[in-house]
Amino acid sequence: MSQQEPFIPFKEALTFWFKLGWISFGGPAGQVALMHEELVNKRGWISEKRFLHALNYCMLLPGPEAQQLATYLGWLMHRSLGGILAGLFFILPSFILMLVLSWLYVTYGHLMLVNEFFFGIKPVVTAIVFHAAIRIARRSLNRVSLKIIAVTSFLSILIFDAPYPAIVLVAALSGTLFGILWPEQHGHPLGHGAVKPSLRPAVIDDDSPTPAHAIFQWGHFLRVALIGLMAFFLPMAFLIKTYGRDHLLTELSWFFTKAALLTFGGAYAVLPYVYHGVVEQCHWLTPGQMIDSLALGETTPGPLIMFVTFVAFMTGYLKEALGPDLLLEGGLVAGLLVTWFTFLPSFVFILLGGPLVESTREDIRFKTPLSAITAAVVGVIFNLALFLAYHLFWPEGFTGPFDPASLGLAMVAGIALFRYQRSMIEVIFLGGVMGLFLSHLLH
Repeated sequence: MSQQEPFIPFKEALTFWFKLGWISFGGPAGQVALMHEELVNKRGWISEKRFLHALNYCMLLPGPEAQQLATYLGWLMHRSLGGILAGLFFILPSFILMLVLSWLYVTYGHLMLVNEFFFGIKPVVTAIVFHAAIRIARRSLNRVSLKIIAVTSFLSILIFDAPYPAIVLVAALSGTLFGILWPEQHGHPLGHGAVKPSLRPAVIDDDSPTPAHAIFQWGHFLRVALIGLMAFFLPMAFLIKTYGRDHLLTELSWFFTKAALLTFGGAYAVLPYVYHGVVEQCHWLTPGQMIDSLALGETTPGPLIMFVTFVAFMTGYLKEALGPDLLLEGGLVAGLLVTWFTFLPSFVFILLGGPLVESTREDIRFKTPLSAITAAVVGVIFNLALFLAYHLFWPEGFTGPFDPASLGLAMVAGIALFRYQRSMIEVIFLGGVMGLFLSHLLH
């Protein structure tokens, strides 16, 4: 039943979400840990169990879990407006920075100094992808069945070039089957390694009654669903009517809508799908430009998946989305459209499903399909890491020359990440500096 609304100052919450957007470095684990420290430990706005319950739901969804968690908590504290603003503030700084960096890249990327800096960054990014795959594997492959799914996923895409959606679907079905056959081994609750428990009483505590706006109502559900569908179909219909189905802006919007809906497991999961579509299938960007997009995503705050803004800007600019006289405008429009279609599902999923999740706080389901999908993602990311390494160390294929400098930089980056646990931003900057040094040394 609905009870008195919890009192959390709206202005103070907005200030926190705005600040979070500028300081949320470190990928989803670091961002979740930061929210937990601020909202649970320091401010006491939400309890440990309710925080984890929200996180569990976000981990079940495709898309960036940290941004979805911010949206969910903002919604729980301050209704739909609070959720929308929390999610927007979380991504706005990185969106602005990514557009600025994209413009700088396309304007000055041809300069020798910039090329030399990115020469050192590319091996670092390859090491970061390996590091991410191993980190996720250690956290998630805790059962033999999940290890089998990961290896099968890796071999399926390596040998048979299996499509990513098919891999995710088969993994989810396998996880569901394992959960039915062996529930005692596959029924563990979800969690997140970045979160440490707190015993502090909270404004929205474990036994606090569900706020009025968080109680499921069919009217709210249908209203959110209608608005979400309109937010997708109206701009898509405008693009089709104005430019046609085969125009670059329409194709970009549709491709990244599919990416947002099909990729479970965060940015490292979406990367193989985007790489395959953008580089190998549509030939919008080169492998090197895709690696640079990930490097820029790692060095900006907010969700790593924001690298898609760079991908879209570069595609719209280089492929002249609005014609040769409007290159910058074409890049900006492409970046804006792709960002809209990438993050729209996240907002809809939270505002649509939040009341249902709040009504099942003690019984969240679908854990085994999620575990299986995560295992499959591990295999896909390992395959991507090998693919990046191949193109980096043998730029012209195995029959061409080997690049020992890139291998050396990747090894140094790997040691810094695995042995000394340095932050990704530090390692990327170090790689860029070493790239400048090696370029001058070799030439």
